Amino acid sequence: MIRFENVSKFYSVYGKRRIILDRVNFTLRPEISYGIMGINGAGKSTTLRLLAGVEEASRGRIIRGQRVSWPIGFSGGFNPKMSGRDNLIFVSRIYGEDPRQVLEFVEDFAELGVYMDMPVGTYSSGMSARLAFGVSMAIPFDTYLIDETLAVGDARMQKRCQELFEMRRATANIILISHSMEQIRTYCSQAIILVNGQAVVYDKVDEAISAYRRLNG
Repeated sequence: MIRFENVSKFYSVYGKRRIILDRVNFTLRPEISYGIMGINGAGKSTTLRLLAGVEEASRGRIIRGQRVSWPIGFSGGFNPKMSGRDNLIFVSRIYGEDPRQVLEFVEDFAELGVYMDMPVGTYSSGMSARLAFGVSMAIPFDTYLIDETLAVGDARMQKRCQELFEMRRATANIILISHSMEQIRTYCSQAIILVNGQAVVYDKVDEAISAYRRLNG
């Protein structure tokens, strides 16, 4: 279970407050995979970061009764001055995982070779994405957060990502941001629409898609 209780999120932009979420309340059940929809700027990525704990709410509280991932492919949590290996060890210890198992998994998947022992700040964007995706899949979560990106890299790497993702989905749920209605239908059984600082939860994906299309109509 994940619950938002009177959650507000706002930023200061040029001295003015920009409200993203305004006293939002909703509960996400652990056995359900959810899609998050909304027009550009509605706060989808911000909501995902709040779910992950990457950012804190400005007001209210978020209760997580399950193990929630950071957004898959998100590399912003890596220390750019530390090597890929040291970053993985650090993350493994935070989540109580065996660093040796995580390293073995990610080294096999990410195929970074000698770069595993070089500072992450020297990585290309593709290398950082492979490292981030690998560690996301190496650590078992109850719920995986996905901001559009279901795979990274070239065609061969994307196929490997998809296979790993399907393996994790067998024992976990997802919360997915996507502009693709087919992706939402494929992976989610319920959906959330963000509009005007509020979050509306729909029990049926097709009803959510119809409402989303009206917003864009």
